This record gives sequence, structure tokens and C-alpha cells, in this order.
Amino acid sequence: MTEATSSKNMMLGPGVIDTIISITVSETDGVASIGSPVTNGIRAMFAAGPSTSGIETSRDEEGNLEVALHISVYYGYVLPDLAEKLREAIADALMVQVGIPVSRVDIYIDSIQFPAQG
Repeated sequence: MTEATSSKNMMLGPGVIDTIISITVSETDGVASIGSPVTNGIRAMFAAGPSTSGIETSRDEEGNLEVALHISVYYGYVLPDLAEKLREAIADALMVQVGIPVSRVDIYIDSIQFPAQG
């Protein structure tokens, strides 16, 4: 989200929700990166914080958060299991840290990274 968000008598600055999602995803085993692999490579050279490209958030009619997440995953993980783990981790992190209920988390697996051949 690019605009400020309110939750439980507090205002969250732009990017706070995306940063929470980004950190949660980066701590999940099996996720190689968030967003496009090409964009992430360039962004990693200049950015100091976690990448929030590849994260889209919006609110539904009831005010609950909807998340769309584009990721790259490592080869060898069961993709439906990884997606479910991410859905639960993101919803839990947002509820615990900022008290925002999540109605939906859509996971888009854009690529699979294979081990380097050496």
C-alpha cells in the first residue's frame, strides 16, 4: 500500500504493511525472492531494506486486507504446501503486529530457481 493505513487507533505509514509481508516471506523456507528475478537483482545492488516489489495490497468491502504476492521459489519444494504456509504466515504476522485481518492472500509463483551447476 502506498498510502497511510489506520488500524486500532494508530496510523501506519506507507510501506509498513508491505515491509511486514516482505520480512515474513523472506523468513519462509523455500522462497528465493519476492517479485521479478530481474528487478530484484538490480534493486539488491541499491536497496538497503527488504524488497516490497511484487507485493500488492488492497482492502475489501469489510475493510479486511487482500494481498497478492509474486515470488520465485527454490526447486524441490511442494508448491501448494509452500503457498499455504505463506498464506498462514502473512495473515498471522499482520494480525499480530498491526491488528489487520486478512481476507485473502493470492500467491503467484513466477519462477523456480534451480541449484547452481558446479
